[in-house]
Amino acid sequence: MSEKAGSQSGGSPEASGVTVGDIQELIRRKEEIEAQIKANYEVLESQKGIGMNEPLVDCEGYPRADVDLYQVRTARHNIVCLQNDHKAVMKQVEDALHQLHARDKEKQARDLAEAHREALSRGQSQGLSPPQAFAKVNSVSPGSPASIAGLQVDDEILEFGSVNTQNFQSLQNIGSVVQHSEGDREGKEEGEEEEEEEGEGEKRVEEHEEEEGGKGEEVVEGFGKEAVKEEVGEETAEALEEEEEASGAQEETSVEPEEITTSMISLERFTQTDSQTVFSETSLKSSESKHSLQSELLEMFELPRSPGSQLEFLDLDVTTSGEPLISFPERQPSGELYQRPQDELKEKEGRDLEQERGDLEQENRERRKEMRVSYISEKSEKESQPKARITKASLVSTATEDILFQRRESTNLYPLTMTWSFGWNSSLPVYYIRENERVLLYASGHTGVIYNVLKNNQHHLQGHPNIISCLCISEDRRWVATADKGPGCLIIIWDSFTGIPVHTIFDSCPEDNGIRAMAITRDAKYLATISDAEIQNYLIFNPTNNKELVSNSKTQAIYYTWTFNKLVGKFSQSVFHLNLTQILSATMEGKLVVWDIYRPPPSASSSMGFPHIKPCKLVHLQKEGITVLTTVDSYIVTGDIRGNIKFYDHTLSIVNWYSHFKLSSIRSLSFSKTPAAPPTENTNYPPDCTLKSDHFVVRNFIIGTSDASVYHLTVDGTKLEKLFVEPRDAICAISCHPYQPLIAIGSFCGMIKVWDYEQKKYLFSRIFEKGLGVQSLTYNPEGALLGAGFTEGTVYILDAMSLESAISEPFRYSRSSVTHISFSHDSQYMATADVSFTVAVYVVRVKHRQRVWEYLARLRSHRKSIRSVLFGVHLDSNEPRLLSLGRDRLLIEYNLLKSYKDHLAVLDIHWTDQGSYPTCMVWYPPLTKELFLLICNSSYKVKLFNSTTKMCRKTLLGPVYGSPIEQIQILPVKSTLELQKRYVVFINRDKVGLQILPVDGNPHKTSALICHPNGVAGMALSYDGCYAFTAGGQDRSVVQWEINLSALEAAVSLGGEDLTPFYGLVSGGREGKFYRELEDYFYYSQLRSQGIDTMETRKVSEHICLSELPFVMRAIGFYPSEGKIEDMFNEIRFSEYVDTGKLIDKINLPDFFKVYLNHRPPFGNTMSGIQQSFDILGFTNSKGEKAIQREDFLNLLQTKGEHMTEEEMMDCFATLFGLNPEGWKSEPAASSVKGSEICLEEELPDEITAEIFTTEILGLTVSQDSRQDPRISEVEQSF
Repeated sequence: MSEKAGSQSGGSPEASGVTVGDIQELIRRKEEIEAQIKANYEVLESQKGIGMNEPLVDCEGYPRADVDLYQVRTARHNIVCLQNDHKAVMKQVEDALHQLHARDKEKQARDLAEAHREALSRGQSQGLSPPQAFAKVNSVSPGSPASIAGLQVDDEILEFGSVNTQNFQSLQNIGSVVQHSEGDREGKEEGEEEEEEEGEGEKRVEEHEEEEGGKGEEVVEGFGKEAVKEEVGEETAEALEEEEEASGAQEETSVEPEEITTSMISLERFTQTDSQTVFSETSLKSSESKHSLQSELLEMFELPRSPGSQLEFLDLDVTTSGEPLISFPERQPSGELYQRPQDELKEKEGRDLEQERGDLEQENRERRKEMRVSYISEKSEKESQPKARITKASLVSTATEDILFQRRESTNLYPLTMTWSFGWNSSLPVYYIRENERVLLYASGHTGVIYNVLKNNQHHLQGHPNIISCLCISEDRRWVATADKGPGCLIIIWDSFTGIPVHTIFDSCPEDNGIRAMAITRDAKYLATISDAEIQNYLIFNPTNNKELVSNSKTQAIYYTWTFNKLVGKFSQSVFHLNLTQILSATMEGKLVVWDIYRPPPSASSSMGFPHIKPCKLVHLQKEGITVLTTVDSYIVTGDIRGNIKFYDHTLSIVNWYSHFKLSSIRSLSFSKTPAAPPTENTNYPPDCTLKSDHFVVRNFIIGTSDASVYHLTVDGTKLEKLFVEPRDAICAISCHPYQPLIAIGSFCGMIKVWDYEQKKYLFSRIFEKGLGVQSLTYNPEGALLGAGFTEGTVYILDAMSLESAISEPFRYSRSSVTHISFSHDSQYMATADVSFTVAVYVVRVKHRQRVWEYLARLRSHRKSIRSVLFGVHLDSNEPRLLSLGRDRLLIEYNLLKSYKDHLAVLDIHWTDQGSYPTCMVWYPPLTKELFLLICNSSYKVKLFNSTTKMCRKTLLGPVYGSPIEQIQILPVKSTLELQKRYVVFINRDKVGLQILPVDGNPHKTSALICHPNGVAGMALSYDGCYAFTAGGQDRSVVQWEINLSALEAAVSLGGEDLTPFYGLVSGGREGKFYRELEDYFYYSQLRSQGIDTMETRKVSEHICLSELPFVMRAIGFYPSEGKIEDMFNEIRFSEYVDTGKLIDKINLPDFFKVYLNHRPPFGNTMSGIQQSFDILGFTNSKGEKAIQREDFLNLLQTKGEHMTEEEMMDCFATLFGLNPEGWKSEPAASSVKGSEICLEEELPDEITAEIFTTEILGLTVSQDSRQDPRISEVEQSF
């Protein structure tokens, strides 16, 4: 190289400032984005593999019911955003590698120039003459290899390869060197092709010389030698250096355009795609450095694959932006750079692999065309969906009646999925859908159930937010309508063939009263409803005239046309007569009123009047009250309170009846849609009761009775089959067997029923005498006994496999309903709690070599309802310990060893809360060295108490789903390998949910859904942790939920790590005003603790002292009590004590932020909370408001609760009234007015109401919404 060119190539090596560490940090960011993309793709895969482009509606335009649309749209949006972020990071990586290349090239050029100068100076010092030039450059073509190498006009050539001044004869010498070098390069390339990796599609990305005469480059560009060692390891780097030396690379002291050392960057198991072709094509027009950079990018970076084995591609448009095309490889690259000898493989192996490469390239090219992902906006996606719908048929339009129970079970998409519903609402009818498989329709809680009796399968019609109040079905049994009553009531139309909701009516009742009665026309064109605000409870259409209806209640009947209604009589149910010109109304006295329908001729004028009905006859049909009135074929059918079913002809003459079945009161009759077969010699139809004694031929039908039994009557042969019997009263007691798939269900009607919940099979039951309602059930740890508590105080101990009594006489020591039963771990003790706040203990004694249960003692230990009774084990022995938790905020432990007959000893008593009350208690699993009790309270908090000292060790934000947790249980594990990853299942007022342990306040760790809108009464978990069961109380149902933990874990991963999930709990998030103010207050407290006016050097720290914690809390609007502050101090002080034995006396900002979020009220300060305090402490003044006298108010502050001293109280009032500039003892500055100088009689009114206290004393502004709904309003501080 000429001196002139060498001088121009100089530059500072640190100009770019990019290091290998910077590139590694970008790679780390890239990998984080890839992990998030993968998680979102897994969400899409869990939604039936819907992918990025599948339409979200069916061919009729309805939203797809088989996927979670919200999750899909969110995941798609996240993937698009993350891939844009990935593209940006990749661009930064490329720029950084370019800068690193440039820096290394500058250093190489500088080193070469310096070496050249040293050689010249060394030769001069030794008396040698400088080498003479043998040629001079006359011209340089732009873009040629010589130009790229830096040659310029008038440069002198000292040496060209092996040609120098001594052996130069003519320019033909230079030509021969070029030809020889070109032959060497072609030979190398052929050898490299033969050296293609052995098997499994392993490829080489080679660096080629762009044109003849190109300039040689360093081996493995983009990193210096040290960087190569760091990236690929020292052994590989040393091998590269040895290979370079072995190839005879010469020192660059002259221009050598054709001698090139080729870098072999090998990618293990990397399948070549079109993206590699793009790299090759674009690199031929760039520098060798650019080509090497692209090769390194191919090796180093890989986007995550979408779930499954399919290829996915992201098109980054190389031609327009210059960005490389990044592919999702089918096989992951090894991530290693290494060089192999060129003669490693034989020529035959190279040819075979070349053929394999060609085939694989073609296959991947075709697959890439099929799987290319095009990212479009929300708008364009919606526009493209109608086109996609053309090729797909609607499930509803193509379904047949047998498809519902033939469909393959879909993948569980949610943490909790309903799998079975036990029980049904016997006050609503049961409908006969199909006879061939005995398919029934009934309501269970807020779910419609389509039950296949023969296959023992259920399909659930889920979607109602409240208990289903009525349902009806079309004549062809295809369309089902269900309705509920309550807030946000809905009417949903279902396709019974597929179970898909085809239409939902949201605004049927503007006042949210709900629907009481509903009817559908035979052709399913019209649906009529009666709201719950009306007193009508039965409705039916005229079978041949859709414009005529009739309804009735116990006291009145109404005939409707679409323009008229009229009140008449006292009835139970009504129906249109078979002749269609009359209406029949039944009464509870067994009578039938016949109404004539008067319809004016169509041509008559309006003066002729509107259609109306007139009573024409009163028929004393039977003695028993009629509960059901319907028609089928040519019969009028009645069911009565004695369980009789009677059939009449159109003249109301009796044709046949069924009275010998001894059924309870008939609630519903539903006939098969299939007409009965005509009588033959092989049929056994009963004779009717007419003189002719003809065969009584009628369709088979379903009978629903008031005792919650369902029967099927086959008329041919008069065969009555009991399909199922369910509890007819509230269900509050459920318990799962500790090691078998059995669940015991107890009802207020006195029935205990045991099911095999895996086989969905009823096993056995027992009905107790009248007056004994089952309130609580619990299996003992061995599963041999079942403890049962009853509503009137009786306690039974039953054999678990037969439900026979295991004791001679039941225990009757409780005087009220037994709400809790618990066994000790060794089954030596049993404890119960009742509504009278009493805890009773029973013990096993050995008498005559037999184990006998005996009553030990009982104690009225609480002042309010008992929320939990819990056995445990002492840490230093295997002896059981007993604890009880009450709504009176007392946690009581009993001393069983010192208890004796009629004396239950108490070991210790502890307070658990101040303002809120505890709701439930459970042993926290041993995830840490310290053993805890987990207690939930009414403020949506979860508290961990040391099991020995009962000290509150942590307070955490629990699940917030509309109401506090009422029951909680640790999910059992299947093996010891799962002990380090635990979960809890909880219920609140109407929901069931899952929580991942450990509890830390992360809202993404929980998931819940509505299980019983009218309230959950109980919960149980299967022994293997696969199912959760909830009892609905008054809705008389038990629901089985399948647990899918992976779905919950996926939701947690999408929520972010570290503090990311917590930022969303405050207004504005991480960049919001609130969090910035919190940071300011936190760091200001450091200054404050060191003194505001100090002149000493400030100590900068990331922590603040614990003593500053309450001041910062109050500064950001949280005003904890002294007890809560002490809990915070204990939580922080002892956070590391078990592991290190040291106490913590400071806290950093992230930990402070978590403590604040976990301890603050979940809904802020509410006006309703303040008003509630005044309702308790105050009196009703002349204005009808609750108020407190000034003297009483001051006395309460100084004597009740965490009372204040007079000095503290006066100082606080001075601050509130603006008389202290800095606040109470918060700064060294003296107060301008001393507390003793304040005249409270002048500052405080005689009567203080909640509003005066809030606005005038505390200086807070009450939002307007709080006056209308104080339950949800927040009190905002005014500045």
